[in-house]
Formats: sequence, structure tokens, C-alpha cells
Amino acid sequence: MADGTGPSPQAASELRKLQSTDRLLRAAERAGFSARLGHGRVVEAARQVLDRYREMVLSGAPAPEPAELERTLLARLEEDARGTLRQVINATGVVIHTNLGRAPLSEETAAAMAHASQGYLSLEYDLEKGTRGDRYRHAEAALCRLTGAEAALAVNNNAAAVLLALAALGEGAAPAEVLVSRGQLVEIGGGFRIPDVLRRSGATLTEVGTTNRTYLSDFEQAAGERTRILLSVHRSNFRLSGFVHEVALPELVGLARARGLWVVDDLGSGTLLETARFGLGAEPTVQERIRAGADLVTFSGDKLLGGPQAGILAGRREAVSVARSHPLLRALRVDKVTLAGLSATLAHYERGEAAERIPVWRAIARSPESLREQVEGWRAMAGAAAMVCEVIEGRSEVGGGSLPEVSLPTSLMAFPPGGADARLARLRRRDPPVIARIEEDRVVLDPRTVLPGEDQAVAAAIAAELR
Repeated sequence: MADGTGPSPQAASELRKLQSTDRLLRAAERAGFSARLGHGRVVEAARQVLDRYREMVLSGAPAPEPAELERTLLARLEEDARGTLRQVINATGVVIHTNLGRAPLSEETAAAMAHASQGYLSLEYDLEKGTRGDRYRHAEAALCRLTGAEAALAVNNNAAAVLLALAALGEGAAPAEVLVSRGQLVEIGGGFRIPDVLRRSGATLTEVGTTNRTYLSDFEQAAGERTRILLSVHRSNFRLSGFVHEVALPELVGLARARGLWVVDDLGSGTLLETARFGLGAEPTVQERIRAGADLVTFSGDKLLGGPQAGILAGRREAVSVARSHPLLRALRVDKVTLAGLSATLAHYERGEAAERIPVWRAIARSPESLREQVEGWRAMAGAAAMVCEVIEGRSEVGGGSLPEVSLPTSLMAFPPGGADARLARLRRRDPPVIARIEEDRVVLDPRTVLPGEDQAVAAAIAAELR
């Protein structure tokens, strides 16, 4: 600015060269963006582009050519048209990647959810009687058959399932007391902590034992007149080792039966399949915890179950009935699309095809040989330039707060060292974006989480990056 009150004569001259908003809008109209995005959104983008160039001119830059302004606007609108919720290729090797939507769904599950979203359906309508029905029945029977539970209920995530269980079973004249081992007061994803969830239920939390050692006698001595619930929280996202002791679930159940208390078992991820057969070590199954006698077992629908986001409460009929009748359930209930997806996912387990049809288990079950073959295929499709990349051995993670300290052998496509952060950024800007990881200053791509049909896009990304 010449005198601190306005632009310099040179800047003013350059500003006059900038196109008008109307001219930019006509360019967007010709490209079809007004129809795709709406007039208001296009106007907003045009003004923002012009404002950015005005600031550049005022800082001493020359005015851009009209064609450059139009290209900038059209590129911005094209990006807007893609939206912020975009399909990406997960080449990180983290199977249940929370930031990337956790469990990818099977074809049958996705189809069931799409079908449920179209038109009307018998969500809460009894076709036989012609009266109001129960939305929770659609998945309950399958959950009971698969887990051995007497009854089951689905809400919108596992934290909600725990909240509902504690609020319902702890309801009484005085604030209920919940006993839990100090070593199980875990923090789950996003900074949410089990003690916080407990407090929101209206219950009073009482910690027993120590961080590394808790005994049944600690629960026996702490249980008082206000005690309603004994809570067990599975440490699904970390391990304690060394000088440790914890109370087995059957012991807690025995104490609860003797004292007239409830037992709630927060299993976290939850699994219906034996994990040891996949080389993952022994993870407690939902069926085992039901057989141990917990009144309610809670677990996620979108982690090791491999379905849509949901929280499951399964267990004794009396406990599930109490949860069903609690007013909080209405705030936590799942919609028709989620119930359709959950039912379709459970059907894979009932047909004995979960390891083959559910993407999470299919990824976990892959052989080292098939993974190496897939990476070699990428290198061949990417062409001669890809020969500078190496195929190296690595490890994949299950992720999603499941199976801590457990990984699976894999093969990785490793780019040459150097410039890893910039390379990751370029891969993220592709269409579709490719999400990778860095190991020892090298970008690596893990095939375990690359879905069928995505290999061509990965190979194209490799070739483009090496160019």
C-alpha cells in the first residue's frame, strides 16, 4: 500500500485485471458445476478464489491470466464435488483402521444396507398380526444362536452398550455402586475413558485392587449395600505382563450370585471366531464369556465382528429385558440400515463362511505367499520404473483397539528412501487417495488391506509417483 490507506497505483492497476465474479460463474456454469453443487456453493467458491488472488496482488504479485483464475476455480469445484467423505485405498496394513472407517463390509452386507435404505420396510411392524413390532428382533435370534445368549440387543456402539448396561442395571433408589478392578480402567480411542462412561451412567465407581494385581477378596471386601454391579473390562487394546493377577470372570459371577448382584462384561472388540487359528493368540470369544455366566456381555459390531458400527448387549434374558425397558435405549437405538447390515453380517457366521466372506477376517486369514504375489503383481503392472522399489518382509496390525502386541507377517512394497512425508502427501492427493505408512524413512504399501479390485489403482499410483 502506498500511504497505508489503500493499494499502491501498481497494485490497483493489477486488481482491475482480475475477472469479475460473474465471469467466473459463467465458466463454472459451462463446466456443469452449478447443477452438480448448487448456485450458492459455486458463488462462495468463486468469491474465495478471487479473495485469495486479491491478497496475492496486494502483496506484490501480478494479476493472473483469466484462464488461470478459471482453472483454479474449476479445480476447487472439482475437489468440492468429490466431497469430504471419500473412498480411499487402505495400504497401511492396519485391518481395522478406525480413521478409515474400521471394518469394510462384505458385498452381502453392503447390499442389505442399500436395500434397507430404499422404500419402506417392516422395521417395527408385525406383518403377521398387523400391529406394531419390535425393531430389535431382526438381529436378536441370530445373536442368540451364535453366542448362546438368552437374549440380545443392539445399540449404536460399544460405549453406548456399556452406558446402557450400567444405567439400566444400576437403577435404584440410591446411586448405584459399580465395582471394577483398578487395572481395567482403560482409555479407549479418541480419549474416552471407561471411568467417564461409568459416571455418565449415573453410577458411582469404586476401584478395587491395584493396577497390576486384583483378587476376588478385593471385590468381596468392597461390596456393600449400594453395590449393584461387578464390572469386568477386557483390556483389548493393551496387555499387562509380569507380576500380575486378575479375577477370572467365573469367580466374579460366583460372588455376584451369592450377593444378588449383576455382572457386566465389557469385551470391547469381541470375536465369534477362535483367533488362535489365525495365528493371533487366544482372544476370549463372546461365546466363552456368555458361558461363564455374565449377565450382560457387550462388544462392538464394527471391529472383529466385521459389520456396521453397532454395540451389542447379549446375555441373560432378565438383564436384557431391564436394558430394553430403560428410557436411555431410545437415544441409543440403531436404525433400519444398521440392523439390516448387522443381520447380513451375522448370516455369514451362521453359514460358516465368515473367514471367506467378511473382509476383516479375509484380510487376517491371508497367507504370506498370496501377499508377496500381490506385491510382485503391483511392481509388474507399474512397469520398469518400479524396479527401484523393493519387496520386503514386514508386519500387519489388526488395529481398532483389538489384539494388542499381535501382528501378522506380510510383504511390503517399499519405495526408495528419502522424501517420505512428501510422498505420502502425493499419494493421499490421488483419486482415489492411497493411504500408506512410513518405515525407516521409506514409504511402504501393505497389500493385506488392499481390497479386491484396487490393485490397478495401486499400481497406477506407484508408477505415477516414480515418474
